Amino acid sequence: MRTIEWDEEREAVRLIDQTQLPRAYKIEVCERVEELIRAIKELKVRGAPALGVAGALGVVLACKNAATAEAIEIEKAVKQLENARPTAVNLSYGVNRAFNAAKRGETPEEMKIYALAEAKRIIDEDIAVNKKIGEYGSALLDDGDVVLTHCNAGRLACVDWGTALGVIRTAIMHGKRIEVIACETRPLNQGSRLTAWELMQDKIPVTLITDSMSAAVMRECKVDKVLVGADRVVKEGVINKIGTYMHAVVAKAHGIPFYVAAPISSFDLERSYKDVEIEQRSPRELIYCANVQLAPEEVKVYNPAFDFTPFELIAGVITEKGVLRSPPSPSTSPSY
Repeated sequence: MRTIEWDEEREAVRLIDQTQLPRAYKIEVCERVEELIRAIKELKVRGAPALGVAGALGVVLACKNAATAEAIEIEKAVKQLENARPTAVNLSYGVNRAFNAAKRGETPEEMKIYALAEAKRIIDEDIAVNKKIGEYGSALLDDGDVVLTHCNAGRLACVDWGTALGVIRTAIMHGKRIEVIACETRPLNQGSRLTAWELMQDKIPVTLITDSMSAAVMRECKVDKVLVGADRVVKEGVINKIGTYMHAVVAKAHGIPFYVAAPISSFDLERSYKDVEIEQRSPRELIYCANVQLAPEEVKVYNPAFDFTPFELIAGVITEKGVLRSPPSPSTSPSY
């Protein structure tokens, strides 16, 4: 199935529970907004594009379960959805698109119909956009390239295909021989649990390394390109999973092109990275791993989920409209 979709029969949201991978492939069904918000917060569904779809489908659930079309009831659910995770801009993008569509209805049922139609458009757009990103990005990869990636920017982060991994899939589809080095992406190991699993499912050669090995493998000339996704593109650069900045600095030092794959829906060019709330995750994620204690319970923990990488470290941002080669301006069209 797709990473996230609407279940017509149950009138609910179906999603792959990514916290169970790779041990088990399980489907979560959310029939109420509160259940979907919990799934978002617990990272059962994650990745900027997938969160945009989750936000839109959450509005559908809010309308479906509303007693009346009173704005205050649905608006409360909408606000809770938007605040489920603060850093990725796509969540609020999907919520607002579906909610604006829902406002055309005069009853909860009509609002649900309008919101669902818009959510389905977002789903179809996500797949089409990823395919276009793949086409533009695959031209940047050479036959025989070894590509290092961080976290998961594959189909599990989207509805299907993926952004960064979509570029790799497209390049392979065009006959190029591409190998991937996947960083584990501590503390929740999205690289080892999700990216490695995805690539092995597609029989794409992948080697798993610890995050701290990236400098060594680049110095040893084992990496040709670095390719990651993005949770938000701001006016000075890109916000993505913690550790991205480290890889960008190292790639720059070794003359290795560092690319970001992101849809235009992830762009927030009016905003500075200083104005974006960086999600702080639970200390437990560092103190424990799979319920095994790794550190003293009382240790002070700093656990931001994302970091910022400036444009001067980025060779290009791959979008569905082309490859952005220079920093964009909020008042002008991006230069491709």
